[in-house]
Amino acid sequence: MAGHSKWANIQHRKGRQDAVRSKLFSKLAKEITVAAKLGDPDPEKNPRLRMAVKEAKSVSVPKDVIDRAIKKSQGGDADSYDEIRYEGYGPGGVAVIVEAMTDNRNRTASTVRSTFAKCGGNLGETGSVSFMFERKGQVTYHVSIGDEDTVMMAALEAGAEDVESSEDGHAIFCADTDLNEVSSALEAQLGESESAKLIWLPQTTTELDLEGMEKLMKLIDTLEDDDDVQRVTANFEVSDEVMAAM
Repeated sequence: MAGHSKWANIQHRKGRQDAVRSKLFSKLAKEITVAAKLGDPDPEKNPRLRMAVKEAKSVSVPKDVIDRAIKKSQGGDADSYDEIRYEGYGPGGVAVIVEAMTDNRNRTASTVRSTFAKCGGNLGETGSVSFMFERKGQVTYHVSIGDEDTVMMAALEAGAEDVESSEDGHAIFCADTDLNEVSSALEAQLGESESAKLIWLPQTTTELDLEGMEKLMKLIDTLEDDDDVQRVTANFEVSDEVMAAM
């Protein structure tokens, strides 16, 4: 899982340096609105909404923004969004999955296709790269919650499949369909987690040098800058030397 771990590390580093937090807040608010509209507006009765609220809180989205997003879902004028997944190859042959929420499929498809082309990649058909990933649930905890053995024992008892511990924290993985159950069981043992969400976990990776990594990050940054794009996942692998130079 080294590729996934380094991806999370780079994302975390980028997040701390990102001055434009309002764009991230609006994307998380959109997810909250959609989750509340599709299910119950009470997070305790709606697992997807509970996860969305937790993710928003993990990056310090204000409570009033969260409440407003939930309230918006109950209004008759609430926007209607389609959830779409795009798949393609980035620079160096890296597989890329783009998850979007849009009220205009044609606009989003055109923008995503154009971005891939301009950044040295190409957009493929649905299913063209997702076979290289597994859909998993991921629950994360701060490193201070306990040592690796403590977290591993709690994870196994909660029904999780694997744990990845590092100086950045603990990432616990489970089947996608078990996320709500595993997350709740973990919180009963370890307390509230930092985040609990569905991810695409790479099963194969493509190694990049510094130049390739810089080109890939340009593609990812441009995609993430689009208001319709919720998240981007790629199956790259980089050395510690490249990581240090990023």
